[in-house]
Amino acid sequence: WEFNGSFYQPSAFLMMGIPGLEALHHWISIPFCALYLIALLGNCMILFIIKKTQSLHEPMYYFLSMLAVTDLGLVLCTLPTTLGLFWFNMRRIGFDACLTQMYFIHVLSFIESSVLLAMAFDRFIAISHPLRHPSILTKTTVIKIGLAILLRAMVSLLPIPFLLKRLTYCGKTELSHSFCFHPDIMNLACADIKVNVFYGMIILFSTVGMDFIFIVLSYILIIKTVISLATKEECLKALNTCVSHICTVLVFFIPMMGLSMIHRFGKDVPPLINTLVAYTYLIIPPALNPIIYSIKSSHIREALLRALRRKKE
Repeated sequence: WEFNGSFYQPSAFLMMGIPGLEALHHWISIPFCALYLIALLGNCMILFIIKKTQSLHEPMYYFLSMLAVTDLGLVLCTLPTTLGLFWFNMRRIGFDACLTQMYFIHVLSFIESSVLLAMAFDRFIAISHPLRHPSILTKTTVIKIGLAILLRAMVSLLPIPFLLKRLTYCGKTELSHSFCFHPDIMNLACADIKVNVFYGMIILFSTVGMDFIFIVLSYILIIKTVISLATKEECLKALNTCVSHICTVLVFFIPMMGLSMIHRFGKDVPPLINTLVAYTYLIIPPALNPIIYSIKSSHIREALLRALRRKKE
């Protein structure tokens, strides 16, 4: 413990693996390694295919590239501490290192939420105004949207580490996961955390919450447009372009909302449930997103097959 003026601040936190299964961490690391490997290779493959395939240089796939980069960032944020704990029982993480990891995890999560909203907007324009779609979402517009998403996440979350540094910490220093999460660190403080709670809730609802609401509204408008189409075949074709995005939205938002609710209101939830929801939120979406788009997007699938044929030749 380090004494700094009028408050105590721990030099480090202790990370937790899976409660009750510590003796099996080496075996548990096998599926984690598989998921991390799938996420890394899958998202790199998506980026490579989009870069090399000229026909995929359009807004839908530019946003998919942003999603892949964000997923890679999330994987690289949690992989060192998670596998370090499972393989070598490295539980200690420095206070400042923990705040840094927490900041980037939350920034990347907020970016992913905003990219999913941008993808929903892209699908709405493509279905409702197909002829105007290229002129509305030009390459310059997509770049501006990407920069706005990045700036919104970074600026809105910038006060969080400083709000945590001002707190007095005492007693427990054990985190609930093998990574740093804002509510988890905040709950270890023995000071008044009302400002942290209030700011965290405001930021969560004004960013991720609003993103989810606008995604739902986008799909209400898409369904309204699709219903007005002349034939059943046209309706199914239009909706089919949205299936992969809908799956990605559900895979991301359901665990995220569950984890947020558990940390804020689920004091009686068993630690094992808390841990499993946290890992589902941070590891499953980056691993599943490339699979979902590879299966559901015929353009991605065809480009992948062409790339594999070229390698064989």
